[in-house]
Amino acid sequence: MAHTGGCLCGAVKITIDAEPMAARMCWCRLCQYLGGGSATVNVCFPSDAVTTTGEVRWHQSIADSGNTMQRGFCPTCGTPLFSLAESRPHLTFIRAGALDDPNIQPPQAVIWTSQAPEWAHHDPELAHHPQQIPPVA
Repeated sequence: MAHTGGCLCGAVKITIDAEPMAARMCWCRLCQYLGGGSATVNVCFPSDAVTTTGEVRWHQSIADSGNTMQRGFCPTCGTPLFSLAESRPHLTFIRAGALDDPNIQPPQAVIWTSQAPEWAHHDPELAHHPQQIPPVA
């Protein structure tokens, strides 16, 4: 079954021909910027199963984990869409909010809780990790 998504203005469309591999809620400072102050929820898919139409603009940064990251967003409306780690090119992380069905994979863990603001609420049902955990295989 194909999953779909895209940006707020509709200029970027995403099709994923695979089931999600994992999802994590991330409170690292970079994700707080991307989330406008909150955590982000990132759903992992095999890169070769993800296709897009429309222009995606990319911003490179170094994550707190030390990984060189590419963050993809719509240049028209600014919707954050993707994260790609150069060390794991076989994986594409898509923001849950960019998926047409954000319920396809709930987060299994909360990472970088050490950087969350004091007011952040952490779901007690999920595993909590103060930093990064091992990557998805």
